Amino acid sequence: MTDPATPQQQVSPANPVRGLPLHDLDGFTHRWVDADGIRLHAVEGGSATGPAVVLLAGFPQTWQAWRKVMPRLADRFRVIAIDLPGQGHSERPERSYDTHTVAAHVHAAVEALGVRHYWLAAHDIGAWVAFSLALDVERPLHGVVLLDAGIPGITLPQTIPTDAAGAWKTWHFAFHLVPDLPETLLSGRERDYVGWFLRTKALSPGTFDEADIDHYAAALAADGGLRAALAYYRDAADSARKNHQALSRQHLTVPVLGISSSHGSIPDMAASLSPWADTVTGVVVPDAGHFIPDEQPAAVAAAIAGFIAAGGDTDPSDGRPLRSGRVEITS
Repeated sequence: MTDPATPQQQVSPANPVRGLPLHDLDGFTHRWVDADGIRLHAVEGGSATGPAVVLLAGFPQTWQAWRKVMPRLADRFRVIAIDLPGQGHSERPERSYDTHTVAAHVHAAVEALGVRHYWLAAHDIGAWVAFSLALDVERPLHGVVLLDAGIPGITLPQTIPTDAAGAWKTWHFAFHLVPDLPETLLSGRERDYVGWFLRTKALSPGTFDEADIDHYAAALAADGGLRAALAYYRDAADSARKNHQALSRQHLTVPVLGISSSHGSIPDMAASLSPWADTVTGVVVPDAGHFIPDEQPAAVAAAIAGFIAAGGDTDPSDGRPLRSGRVEITS
């Protein structure tokens, strides 16, 4: 929760990515914070006295991946969606994008907003960062929700499938690692590339409209956004190494909720995470592909709210205590 006495001189309206249009969300405010030397963009609203929930998005999205979930949480929680370094309206630094380095910036941004303790929910590459953040700064965290993501060095496959049925989900990991070639092929074609991901990996091709694709493509093209997006993949080996170093000291002790979907990339997030965490609960959201917050926002908001309401030790479908397991949500 927010500490009213915490100074917030690090918070300002100074936008480091001025060429990218801002999109407002009713009841929420844009802020930029000095996060240990990088200016990060946060969109904040909801209950000023409720528990704080921090949301992180993945590739190729921005904070707007959570725009349908945020209003559903706002009546009970202080909701803060943060653009990762290089993402959306956050600064695109020329430095490491390994997830432990990025996690330190995210945590610094949360602290700059006056939040001492919080819950963390993250999708895709955002979940990479959230996993590392939970390993590094467990004490301020009440619990972590991870949506449809393979974590570097933990659950991310080391090889790419060669069958057509599976390769389309992960082929881009190797492509993004190649020096220079992705920039050469994608510069000026960001909209085609982003559109393929959003339309192909969502269960319903109508999940994203033309305006959504325009926004995410523009964010990728603006001020080094493509370079930064690729850097998360290019630094994934460092992320994996640091994850293993942290896990050699201890497992995750904060409660973890793994959210999968009926047609996503990771069939059972809870099973994939359970060897690394003391308490893991799993939820499977029906009628969704990879972009679960966009496709089934009500189910995602309900799962997060139930997890928080029960202190992270719950079956999100009905609030009963559950130390570990997997739950199917019915629509």
